[in-house]
Amino acid sequence: MNGTTARRVALAIAAAAALTSVTACGSSDGSDDSKGSSVKAKDKGGLSVSPIAALRTIESTTDKADSAKVESQTTMGSKLSMNAKGVLGWSDGLKGTMTITYTGGQMAETMRQTGSTSMEARYLPDAYYAKMGEQFAAQAGGKHWVKYPYAFLEQVGGASGAYMKDAMQNSTPHQSVKMLLASGDVKKVGEEKVRGVNTTRYSGTVDVAELAERSSGLSETQLKEMKTQLEQAGITTETIDIWVNDENLLVKKVEKGQMNTGELSATAYYSDYGTEVSAEEPPADDTTDVKELMNKQPTT
Repeated sequence: MNGTTARRVALAIAAAAALTSVTACGSSDGSDDSKGSSVKAKDKGGLSVSPIAALRTIESTTDKADSAKVESQTTMGSKLSMNAKGVLGWSDGLKGTMTITYTGGQMAETMRQTGSTSMEARYLPDAYYAKMGEQFAAQAGGKHWVKYPYAFLEQVGGASGAYMKDAMQNSTPHQSVKMLLASGDVKKVGEEKVRGVNTTRYSGTVDVAELAERSSGLSETQLKEMKTQLEQAGITTETIDIWVNDENLLVKKVEKGQMNTGELSATAYYSDYGTEVSAEEPPADDTTDVKELMNKQPTT
């Protein structure tokens, strides 16, 4: 591929990877209305409580924790598989830093051709920044960082861009709990150990198209476009499992669904809740805006 095409492809993949890395850690907001399950859990006093009541407590506790260390592994069929590791905070909009490593798939191979096997992503309330490789920087005036304003994603992406913007700004661990609350069939699976920690496991199945409608706040036209894209990807439902410790905080989350390109699978681990979050804007002289790069001709 030529320089312009390669750069555009790399920009798109960086956007997809940055989005997927945070949505794998905590998917976009869902309604907390749910029919729930008749299966009962036990609170610390030994009294029976419904999974819905337990999840409402878990959602609130995790939300108030404000930040956590995160590790995730994501596979999007044959398109992309990647690992991500870092710290995310959500007390005042999404903030944090993740190192994303491409491990397989067609997109990973494309990024290798542009000189990148991993990137650093910094998330701030109004935009995220992706640090690209040297080969890419050579075509971007020597600048390594690309700024992706969330408002621009919505402007150029239509319904999918608006959904991406919403997902970026609302991707936190407790959103996964809200998705379970929205599923309508939550059940307690049992007690398990995760990385040496005693946890309780909950499971449910979410209608992806319905969840998007409940959570996105998009117009009727945008919703129709978004649902069409979901259908084209072959995703109709997702199963979600979460593991929660004795302090009502998420320790692990697994989401699985089916795409036209294969299975969608995302696993995330959470630890050190309340940890300090440091995510600053990259140096201005080493940063370019994606809006400029979309139209700029390569320098080499």
